[in-house]
Amino acid sequence: MSPRPQIDHLRKPQLLQAAAGVIAERGIASTRIADVAERAGTSSPAVLYWFESKDELLAEALTVEEERFYGELTERMTALERPRDRLRLLLEASAEEYDWTLWMELWTRALRDRSTQMARRRLDDRWRSQIAAVIRDGQEAGEFGEAHSDDVALVLASLIDGLAVQVTLGDPAVSKERMLRCALEMAESLLDCELDAAAYETAAGDGSGAAKYAVRETVPHLADTELRRELE
Repeated sequence: MSPRPQIDHLRKPQLLQAAAGVIAERGIASTRIADVAERAGTSSPAVLYWFESKDELLAEALTVEEERFYGELTERMTALERPRDRLRLLLEASAEEYDWTLWMELWTRALRDRSTQMARRRLDDRWRSQIAAVIRDGQEAGEFGEAHSDDVALVLASLIDGLAVQVTLGDPAVSKERMLRCALEMAESLLDCELDAAAYETAAGDGSGAAKYAVRETVPHLADTELRRELE
């Protein structure tokens, strides 16, 4: 029997931090367990003591990153009294502060790996639930119009996901500023509120109001009564 690897000096978070860095740089397909071990200053058996596969390593690395993101975000949101400001912070943080590289790796693996699929669903459900909770708070406070909070959260999360791919790929037509403006405009249209999306029009280089047009064309049933009357 092989001796147990010496891991007393090594903690799981260290491995996950190393894994996140290597996967973001090389992609999961080009990442070897040995690469993660080298980055963490340990051996491959030590890595395999904690993780059975690269897919498990990826899912846990992203989970740790999500926990860090949510921890910092929750602390900042607690300091904001108005749901309107909390929703804006959620959208701003996802567009300006979040590194989507690991998510793109997870989406690819989730197509064929069941455990990764489950991790993807768990993380997406949490993100949508947080958006929906803020929306419900805003509706109770009278800051947002009538709309199905879960449906609006799904639309906003999906829009952010799609634009984040373009930003991460370096599409010259999709800057972080334009991504944020589109998300804010969509939220304004769906919730009949003001989130200062116009402040990002100059930075985005496009004041066309594309997101507002899109919601009127594709999801008018989510908008409030006044917006539906305008559409008619």
